[in-house]
Amino acid sequence: MKDKQFSVLIAGGGSTFTPGIVMMMLENSDRFPMRELKLYDNDGDRQAVLGEALEILLKEQAPNVKFSYTTDPEEAFTDVDFVMAHIRVGKYEMREKDEKIPLKYGVVGQETCGPGGIAYGMRSITGMLEIIDYMEQYSPDAWMLNYSNPAAIVAEATRVLRPDSKVLNICDMPVGTLRRMSQIVGTTPDKLEVSYFGLNHFGWWTNVKDKETGYDYTDEIKEYVAENGYLTQVEVDTQHMDESWQATHKKAKDLLAIEPRFLPNTYLKYYFYPDYEVASSNPDFTRANEVMDGREKQVFTAARNIIKNGTAKDGGFHIDSHASFIVDLARAIAFNTKERMLLIVENNGAIANFDDDAMVEVPCIVGSDGPEPLAQGKIPNFNRALMLQQVTAEKLVVEAYVEGSYQKLWQALSLSKIVPSAEVAKQLLDDLIEANKGYWPELT
Repeated sequence: MKDKQFSVLIAGGGSTFTPGIVMMMLENSDRFPMRELKLYDNDGDRQAVLGEALEILLKEQAPNVKFSYTTDPEEAFTDVDFVMAHIRVGKYEMREKDEKIPLKYGVVGQETCGPGGIAYGMRSITGMLEIIDYMEQYSPDAWMLNYSNPAAIVAEATRVLRPDSKVLNICDMPVGTLRRMSQIVGTTPDKLEVSYFGLNHFGWWTNVKDKETGYDYTDEIKEYVAENGYLTQVEVDTQHMDESWQATHKKAKDLLAIEPRFLPNTYLKYYFYPDYEVASSNPDFTRANEVMDGREKQVFTAARNIIKNGTAKDGGFHIDSHASFIVDLARAIAFNTKERMLLIVENNGAIANFDDDAMVEVPCIVGSDGPEPLAQGKIPNFNRALMLQQVTAEKLVVEAYVEGSYQKLWQALSLSKIVPSAEVAKQLLDDLIEANKGYWPELT
């Protein structure tokens, strides 16, 4: 594959993240040359706005790359080497319900954690299976790089329902946190190497070292996080970070206080401080509303301006530089680079005292045959117990989907650390079933 140029399909072409990812891939064209780039989405009208704007951008910046966008699965998935998947079944309308319905019951409303994540997961399974099947039908040798949420439930569903599929599940949250860690110690993310164990959005870094010298930065980072969380002034100044994200990164100091042995994933705040999260939430204006009023309007306004002006120069699309992990993963498969990356994989002994069939997030060496998980040894009982509760809830969601089981989904909600009681879980479930008609399988 050394001199090969690749055909790439972005599944979820109407996503607000698509322009930034396209620009990131163009910036990395020397490392990952493309011959063709396609967008696929089942919402043709939404995708067409971004597609038309990106067509102008591609003609200006990469005229050698064939570009198209379509709602036809055969056209989209035929002759592709990589499918980059970031779908959102139900779009922001359903995300808003995922966040606001739990808040009615005094429960955290979040798109990947607790009831909101479970509701989103039940929708996402159908969408993910559909695009996996399209890929295997039309390009059976292709790999899917999936970063669709909720990644933990999607990964478990893939393990159970499509065990032989060439799907790699990855999340950008560890990438973003590693960037902030590098700012704390005055280096760059590519110079750091981490050890980590957990589930997606539910884990801990055991050490952070210099890749070349082996110097251990862990204690230095802990000292900073104990005072400031992961929030750095660099991020505040350069990333135009929403206040809700600033609060999330600051809260890491309280997560470190609970478990001072390891550096925490920021999403743990929803499980350890649900009362704080509910009290800090506006039930009438959640993160979904922030995104709709912010990035959604910005990206589509920029697209329409590009179309109106006929040029993408100074058009308002911005490179999603942190998403370069997607290119790193594709290169690892294409060129057998043996890249070390955090992926969501079947445990099979990577965490010695955890279930082999659990989908865990651990460092892996990635080459042409896929990921090889690195052993992280045994983990403490505190962390293991929390992970077992969480992974069991995720497994129950997939079982409920497969079996059409109301009982198992009620159990999943009751088992979630975020939900205070089985009674609240049942009320939530009934409300979510009504809200998700047409998206979930029928439950009996």
